[in-house]
Amino acid sequence: MTRHALATLAYRLGKVLRGTPAGFAAFQAAAGVRTPAQILAHIGDLMDWALAQVEGRKAWHNSTPLAWEQEIQRFFTAIQKLDDHIAAHGLGPATPERLLQSAIADALTHTGQIALLRRMAGIPVKAENYAMADIKEGKVGAEQSAPRLEFD
Repeated sequence: MTRHALATLAYRLGKVLRGTPAGFAAFQAAAGVRTPAQILAHIGDLMDWALAQVEGRKAWHNSTPLAWEQEIQRFFTAIQKLDDHIAAHGLGPATPERLLQSAIADALTHTGQIALLRRMAGIPVKAENYAMADIKEGKVGAEQSAPRLEFD
């Protein structure tokens, strides 16, 4: 189930990131609100932290955002490394409950924040029936299936 949750995150965040112009990275909704680039860098840090958990390490890093396309690639690289490690070695000392309640849930929350910022920036994401989405364990790369049932 943990790997399916990661595939769900990759699909949903991939959809939110797809088609965003580079300038969106610096969109500032209001003073003190994180930019999309800052949020995405944090999501990448969450995936790195989850990998540390399954490897039995204690590690956290607050990354400075990279250029937008690099930050997108960083996320997909980090989630792929995490998924690959779990597929090959299991969860190690981590538990599915702890991973879900920490890094995965936080990343899904931040995915929603980026989606909201897109709408505020005038580039909304189409709604979708995610129950119909082609989400499969292990499918965590940038190349995701096209939506099956979108609507306005």
